[in-house]
This record gives sequence, C-alpha cells and structure tokens, in this order.
Amino acid sequence: MTNKILILPGDGIGQEVMVEVEKIINWFNSNNNFNAEIEYGLVGGASYDADGVAISDTTMDLAKKSDAILFGAVGGPKWDDVAYEHRPEAGLLRLRKDLDLFANLRPAICFSSLSDSSSLKKEIVQDLDILIVRELTGGVYFGEPRGIESLENGNRRGINTQVYETWEIQRIAEVAFELARKRNNKVTSSEKRNVMESGLLWYEEVKKIHEEKFQDVELDHMLADNCGMQLVRWPKQFDVIVTDNLFGDMLSDVAAMLTGSLGMLPSASLGKSVDGLFKSALYEPVHGSAPDISGQGIANPLASILSFSMALKYSFGRNEDSKLLEDSISKVLDDGSRTKDIADQENFISTNEMGDKVIENLELLSKE
Repeated sequence: MTNKILILPGDGIGQEVMVEVEKIINWFNSNNNFNAEIEYGLVGGASYDADGVAISDTTMDLAKKSDAILFGAVGGPKWDDVAYEHRPEAGLLRLRKDLDLFANLRPAICFSSLSDSSSLKKEIVQDLDILIVRELTGGVYFGEPRGIESLENGNRRGINTQVYETWEIQRIAEVAFELARKRNNKVTSSEKRNVMESGLLWYEEVKKIHEEKFQDVELDHMLADNCGMQLVRWPKQFDVIVTDNLFGDMLSDVAAMLTGSLGMLPSASLGKSVDGLFKSALYEPVHGSAPDISGQGIANPLASILSFSMALKYSFGRNEDSKLLEDSISKVLDDGSRTKDIADQENFISTNEMGDKVIENLELLSKE
C-alpha cells in the first residue's frame, strides 16, 4: 500500500528543514519498506506570491487526498501588508478548518543531553516526556458573537465568546484517553470550572466519558492557572494534559520552554481516526519561519524530523520506525552534535549536516 504524504514547506526556514525531512522519508523508503509517495504544494507567503491566496484549491485537494501533511512554517515581514484574509497564516487555518483537525498534540520531551539548556533545574526536566492535547477548532477563538463595536457613550467594546458543546468536549477527551493508554495511562483535565460555566461543562463531560469508557485510565482535574504553575514546579507529575483551545494555547507554550529550545518541538493536528490511525492529519514544528536566519543553513531541522516521527506513529502505525528515528536523534545529541540554537558555543553544525547525522545513526541503529 502506498503512503501518500503531502509536503508543504511554506516560507523561510520551513523550506530548508523540509529538505532534511524528505531525506529521512527516502531513507525509510529505501531501507524499511515505507513505500511513501511524496507530493509538494505551496502554502503561506509562497502561495500568495504564486497564486494570490495563502493556499490554493488545488493544494487543498492534494491535502484531502493525502494520508499525512508535513508542514514547514509560514509568514515573514514581506507579507505584513497583504489583505487580512490572504495573510500567510490563513493557509494553516484553512487546512485546520477544512480537514476538521480538532486535536492538537504538543509533546514536551527533554532529551537527557539537552537538560542543561532548560531554564529550570536539570533534575526537574531531565527525561521529561509529557503530552498536551489541545482542542483546536472551538472555544473563544471561534465563538460567536465576536468583534469590536462602538458604544453611544464614546467607548468601544471588544467581544469574544467562549462556547463548547458536549460533542466537542467528548471527542477531544476520547483522543486524550486513547493516547494515555499507549503511554503512562494518566490524564489531567484542565479548565476553570470555578469561574466559567464552559469550564464546568468541560469538567462534567470529561468526567462522564471517563466513567463510561475509560475507567482503566487514571483521571484527575486541575484548574488551568494551577496547571501552569505545576508545569514549572514539577512537570513530571503529568502524562497527558487535555484542555480547551485557549488554555491549551497557553499551557503548551509554557511546556515548550521546559525543553530549552523551540527548535526541538514537534506538533500534530489530528482529525477523526479510522481503525486507530489518523488519516486526516497535519504535522509541523512549533517554531516559526524565522526570516532572520532564513537562507543561512543554520536552522534546526529536528523539530520537523520529530514531526515526521509523530506521523509514523499516528498516521501510519509504524511505532517501531518512530522509535528508531527518535533513538537516532537522541544518539546524535548524545554524541554532541548541535545546531546553533542549541549549541553552547560557536562549534555547531549546519541544517544539512544535522540531517545527515540523523541518517548516519539510522543506518547504525537499524543494524543492531
């Protein structure tokens, strides 16, 4: 069976790091019978320059037919003045909306050899491995009414609406519980039920579906502000955190900095699963397009490579291949190889060299 992958490099360093991802895919094709068929499309500023929109209908058709989308990064000062509906980020938003990618997975993994890069003490973050599951298509970012209005007294009023329905909460909770079963079997549900009715509904619905379907998984509940504090106090107490769009946005960024570098962090946005696999899925690094270093060959490709590792696991069910790739990255870091963002001195390697180092270790570990 052919595995269809759509690569959308986007802008800035997205175009550089995705070259390294393709090298990794080709290695698995040649050595592990992955049988991936790769297509390319434009998104973001690159798409606007070519087609006048942040993503074309043609590219959207390719996305809908693919088994997984590997996304680079979008944006840059070149497109600061384009119409709001055509801004580079609109391409990513359309992908999420049209593909109904409702579950955002943000792992926070601290490789042992990088534990000194974190702003927290080494013993707090060393070997950290937690997962934040964020509801991505509802809540205050999408609720109506919204907008800014002028009042008769001369003031202006900004309005946003936080709203969730049972089905939205249940489906994201199910994803979190299913993922926890494959990890350490613990879910922490985070909301603000003490001051928000939507938070109370979230609490009640997560508790209900846990009692109905997932009693084998440990569940606890934590107010979102306390969750943020606990993430920087003792993050290893968590396994899977499930939360809404707004709090997920905040908590995942807090968790991101526990690891020391955005250049190391992958993410996944998933739709409905079929037979345990997510065939409507987008994988991307957490970092942006970094126009300040674009074209210099110094970007860290590991977040994008780790995003492909997530695709191997969640879209293709190739857990052993995913582990092989992550072990190869860990060995590269253990051996001291660093791109500029994670190097503690001037001795660093290029984007291309880091990709080659990963492949060298894939070759080595696959023979053990």
